[in-house]
Amino acid sequence: MTPEQALEQAVVVHDALSVQQAIDRLAVRLDLIVRHQDPILVSVLQGGLYLAGQLLPRLRFPLQQATVQVTRYGDSTSGGELRWLAPLSMAVGGRSVVLVDDVFDGGLTLALLREHLLAAGVRHLTCAVLARKAVTHLTPWRPDLIALECGPQFLFGCGMDYRGYWRNLPAIYALPDHVLEAL
Repeated sequence: MTPEQALEQAVVVHDALSVQQAIDRLAVRLDLIVRHQDPILVSVLQGGLYLAGQLLPRLRFPLQQATVQVTRYGDSTSGGELRWLAPLSMAVGGRSVVLVDDVFDGGLTLALLREHLLAAGVRHLTCAVLARKAVTHLTPWRPDLIALECGPQFLFGCGMDYRGYWRNLPAIYALPDHVLEAL
């Protein structure tokens, strides 16, 4: 299915206004938690880039920015083994870190990143995600801040992708199960 066909088949889960309002609330909560901690905002690439880009102009305190690139999906619609594509772009030992990602589904990727950051000597870690899927989480750990709740469907838009496309959409879309089964 082409990216255009996927968008035609998809349903809106959270429209653009709802997403922006949720990001506004998330920024306020982050401000209250980390404003005085000299934080590093670590974006999980590729998906966390959208949320980080939306948060940065809303956060009115000094911070540094870093990235890490891992994947469990590649071009697939289901997760596999964690692959490190690019290591953490700055040292985080002794610092406060805000880990930003697009979606919390099974939880394995973020749980492994959390363990990695804590092992690197992070002083305080706050994890923020744009969306949490209503699925069976494979880890007991949960993000500290969740902007939006979503169903178990395959999601795209706002950093989440359909086979590498549509991360740029301002709303969150879902592919109905019968469409995914036909792929």
